Amino acid sequence: MLHIDNLVKTFDGERRKRARSNGKEEAAATKIFAVNDVSFEVGEGELFTLLGPSGCGKTTTLRAIAGLEKPDAGHIAVGERVLFSSKPGEKTVNVPANSRGLGMVFQSYAIWPHMTVFNNVAFPLQVMKRGERPAKREISERVMRVLETMELGSYANRQATKLSGGQQQRLALARAIVIEPTLLLLDEPLSNLDAKLRESLRYELKRLQRELGITSVYVTHDQIEALALSTKIAVMSDGNVVQLGRPREIYQNPNNKFVAEFIGTSNFISGVVSAHRGEQYTVETNDGRLLLDSAADMPGGTEVVVSVRPESMELYEESRPDLPNEWRGSVLTRAFLGDSVDHVIGVGKHELRVRCNPSISIAPGSDVYVRMPPENLSLVPVN
Repeated sequence: MLHIDNLVKTFDGERRKRARSNGKEEAAATKIFAVNDVSFEVGEGELFTLLGPSGCGKTTTLRAIAGLEKPDAGHIAVGERVLFSSKPGEKTVNVPANSRGLGMVFQSYAIWPHMTVFNNVAFPLQVMKRGERPAKREISERVMRVLETMELGSYANRQATKLSGGQQQRLALARAIVIEPTLLLLDEPLSNLDAKLRESLRYELKRLQRELGITSVYVTHDQIEALALSTKIAVMSDGNVVQLGRPREIYQNPNNKFVAEFIGTSNFISGVVSAHRGEQYTVETNDGRLLLDSAADMPGGTEVVVSVRPESMELYEESRPDLPNEWRGSVLTRAFLGDSVDHVIGVGKHELRVRCNPSISIAPGSDVYVRMPPENLSLVPVN
């Protein structure tokens, strides 16, 4: 469906003085790579998420797909239709944003305050070229069908500004999908909502995307949102895609420390590979030996970081020496989170966060045993 190949977008950075060959100085702007040779594909009906911190290049990539930013180089195509292409020796193709036929939902709802709910959704159809514009009856039917899908049918004649924040976001989504776009682009559409409403609309979005089968590219910095919504996730950092895969794969098997830190919460334990047989590793650390399973290829002597999620660890008040990866420590502090209790356990120089069922709550100062099941550990390189 969507094909992105070797996409590059730079912006001018600080202007710095540099010496010329004649001994004089001149000011030259440094180039900042907002998107640095990014490539990925989005399949038919997928919800593909670009995830990363502010400044990582995710929104610039989305705007390049929409036609709101002109890349320096690369190739963008939806199906067989090329939207942008710039290659050495070839004529540059750059289809204007208003001719790409894509739907887009912005972070700020961008609804028209002087229009009713119905007219906001109908407007994209009403301004189509005469030969492409649906008849008035069809426009009315399509608008009401979409409004009913968004549970806004009863508000059709209400002024758009008199809707709640969640309703306005659904209105923006309705306006984007009423044109039946081949591709829907969503730029952090839930970030302006409060936490409870954001969670509710998250599942609403997932339901709508599945029911309508719209291929979508979604931009967010919210890891939970990305894990809950996505078919696939591309994690971005400094203009690069650092890992691409399905949500569970990325969460359970991060391929570097940045991904492990950014997706959820992790404990990191530094060590050195002492033995490696197939996918079975032995890692020596300052506080003990760890056995783990990993598909990574790291020879003996390699410095590594072992990543383990708080919910993937086990906490006991009595030792179970028959099980591997048991470390002794003491509870430094604990926090009740409603659906769980987090314990911070001191083990040597490490402070390990362990997430337990709320029925387990061990007082600070108590001696405990932490177990890290081998199948729950991830092995990532130091750099």
